[in-house]
Amino acid sequence: MRKFEKISFEQFKKDVCDDRELYESIVLPKRSTKLSAAYDIRSANDGIIHPGETCVFSTGLKVAMNDDEVFNLYSRSSLGYKYDVCLVNSVGVIDADYYNNEDNEGHFKLKLINHGSKDFEVKFGDRIAQGIFMKYLTVDDEEEIKNKRKGGIGSTNKKEGN
Repeated sequence: MRKFEKISFEQFKKDVCDDRELYESIVLPKRSTKLSAAYDIRSANDGIIHPGETCVFSTGLKVAMNDDEVFNLYSRSSLGYKYDVCLVNSVGVIDADYYNNEDNEGHFKLKLINHGSKDFEVKFGDRIAQGIFMKYLTVDDEEEIKNKRKGGIGSTNKKEGN
């Protein structure tokens, strides 16, 4: 089942702040028009990105999807076009097993970089990215993979026992 959820308030306190009112005001992603492919992702915190610098923005969200799907995150077109701001990693890839992982419940964040010449300000609730669900294929002769995700960002790069 494909869906967005807020992370728990306990996780929000760890990752963002201890403000229940702010937490309650998080808006789940939605598409802007009937034919939009992407869901608008909003920031769950304020920040200013100075020229040449980066800033991490929480979303307060996790995303569930079918096992053969991925949720890709992209910069909003207007950020790059108007302000020279984009995602540091160009495309964020959220795998199905990132949802409810033991490190952070599947809370996905965004790291933006400012390639422009002026400060770029983000406020809570600003649309800063867009996400698209996609099905993916695997090779037919792949060996069975038994590894399971044991954590959050970067966890698939960890060896068993680390």
